[in-house]
Amino acid sequence: MADIDPPQAQSPEPLPEPPPPSGPGLFGETLSAAPASTPTPSASTTAAPYRVLARAYRPSRFEDLIGQDAMVRILRRAFATGRVAHAFMLTGVRGTGKTTTARIIARCLNCTGPDGTGGPTADPCGVCANCRAIMADRHPDVIEMDAASRTGVDDVREIIEATRFRPMEARMKVFIVDEVHMLSRNAFNALLKTLEEPPPHVKFVFATTELRKVPVTVLSRCQRFDLRRVPVLDLAEHFGRIAAAEGVSVAPEALELIARAADGSVRDGLSLLDQAIAMGAQEGGAISVEAVADMLGLADRGLVFDLLEALMAGRPPEVLAILDQAHERGADAGLLLQDLLGLTHVLSRLRASPALRESPDLPQAERVRGAALADRLTIPVLGRAWQMLLRGVSEVEAAPDRRAAAEMVLIRLCYVADQPTPGELVRRLSPGGEAPKPVLAAPPPAAPSAPPPAAPTPTVPVPPSVSPGPRNWGGGGNTALSQPVPEPAPDLTPTAEAAPEAPPPPPTIPEHFRDVISLVRERREMTLYGHLLHSVHLVRYAPPVIEIRPQPEAPRDLAAKLAAVLGEATGQRWTIAISTAEGEPTIDAQRQTADQGRAVEAAEHPLVQAIMAAFPGARLENVRDPTVDEYRLPPPVAVVGPDADVGTQGLELPDEMPDFAPPDAEPLDEMELEDEL
Repeated sequence: MADIDPPQAQSPEPLPEPPPPSGPGLFGETLSAAPASTPTPSASTTAAPYRVLARAYRPSRFEDLIGQDAMVRILRRAFATGRVAHAFMLTGVRGTGKTTTARIIARCLNCTGPDGTGGPTADPCGVCANCRAIMADRHPDVIEMDAASRTGVDDVREIIEATRFRPMEARMKVFIVDEVHMLSRNAFNALLKTLEEPPPHVKFVFATTELRKVPVTVLSRCQRFDLRRVPVLDLAEHFGRIAAAEGVSVAPEALELIARAADGSVRDGLSLLDQAIAMGAQEGGAISVEAVADMLGLADRGLVFDLLEALMAGRPPEVLAILDQAHERGADAGLLLQDLLGLTHVLSRLRASPALRESPDLPQAERVRGAALADRLTIPVLGRAWQMLLRGVSEVEAAPDRRAAAEMVLIRLCYVADQPTPGELVRRLSPGGEAPKPVLAAPPPAAPSAPPPAAPTPTVPVPPSVSPGPRNWGGGGNTALSQPVPEPAPDLTPTAEAAPEAPPPPPTIPEHFRDVISLVRERREMTLYGHLLHSVHLVRYAPPVIEIRPQPEAPRDLAAKLAAVLGEATGQRWTIAISTAEGEPTIDAQRQTADQGRAVEAAEHPLVQAIMAAFPGARLENVRDPTVDEYRLPPPVAVVGPDADVGTQGLELPDEMPDFAPPDAEPLDEMELEDEL
């Protein structure tokens, strides 16, 4: 067999390109020939994913945090002196920078500087490996846990187990637990020991929006920082800088509107600014306050001022026209009422403290137009509007038709605009009262430097001949028609300390039958106490003898139980005699009769009748008399002598009962009243 030489190696020839496919493809699509040369995509032609402003402009240093000067100052001082706590508790509303601050603390603890030899510092370099890894959320020694999704004790045990090992790359292991209040009770208890005495290479940073839900045992082991809401002025300036960096023009009024809508949250405001920039780009790049108001579903601020002025002037057609105009612009009915609430609050503050009119935190409209409107409205009128709007907001939220509910609220406000407040009504009904004044008065010629002093609330004077009695209405009550009775000053003279050997004072004998009932109540004999109130008629009270007539529903052993309780309390033997005499009405019947008499007397007073006529449908709910005792009866007269027959409980009834507030009474000075008494 002849030898076969192996073939010589030849250079491989390029394979011919396959013919272009024709006809339908595998999934039915029509295939065409590929182009001869396809350009390779480069980094310049590949579009990077868009990052929202809240992430793109997230603070990376303490200097970038706005509105948190106190916390920044304390943390800087702690790093400068080496007194960095092992656990921090950051609390505040959403979007104020809690998680961002936790990451900045982690960078400050682990920064090594550009040359790799630096230590913990309050000014991280941002270029070392640790800083870059922490900023990119990929550092193995900075562990973030969301307690809202990992709430169990097993999740906390993983953290406790991880604290036993030293950090792999960084100087410190930092555990950031967000929404820590969502942890379970067992999880908190499992964390306590490690949190109190952690290893030297471990730091904890907790963040929460519900500090009250965090156990005090955890709070006591942490250094707490309250991140405050960022003021509107600071937010507007911050948003203006970001808009300039993005190359977008935003009106200052639009920035203020976004800052107010953010409610102190930087993240919420940046989200709204991001939305406004996208909307403005579609409209040519200019962002106006009208566009932002339409985006937020809010009414124009000037429209809210017009609406409040029409409400306070009592012009329903104009109010409904303004409401229709706001509805056409896309404003929500509930948000419109909330805007009115906010404006009412601002006007009340301007009225109560005129110095706020120069505050730079107030927008220009509130400083100029709001100050002029505050001078024309009184605090009672603004308070009444606040209450009605506050209730109206809840009605709108619960109503099937929000716009109809808002219209009903505003119509009610229009028709109460010309009604006086209760204080003005009392002044008008009083002799020589003031003439009716419109709620929205004409603006004064010049803005006063201080609000006018409120008119003193008139009180009905009490004649010096008033003495305590069942119909004495001179004491302070729950109506504006009463006059407080001055109480005697307490005796502050120091008493000598009793000697330890001194015997206890003898028990006090009840002076009246009502004192007996009170004594029974103090002894916790509630069944006996109820029968004495409702089922016992007093015939004669002469201690230590009590003659009573029980009603048929009273128990048969009532007299024996009452004698036993009194004997135990006073150390004296009592005799409870059962009589067939009529006696007095029961204490409960006397109380009802006294209440009815007070109500009738109050209803017959001319001032009360005038108020009833001015407010149809009003009724007198309750009348109080401070001169009565706990049973709402006039105080009885002390029993004199053991044989005194007190068939009427010793009531001292004056010959002529005084009226509680004579219409023609003149004001009397308190010093003169004391001299007369």
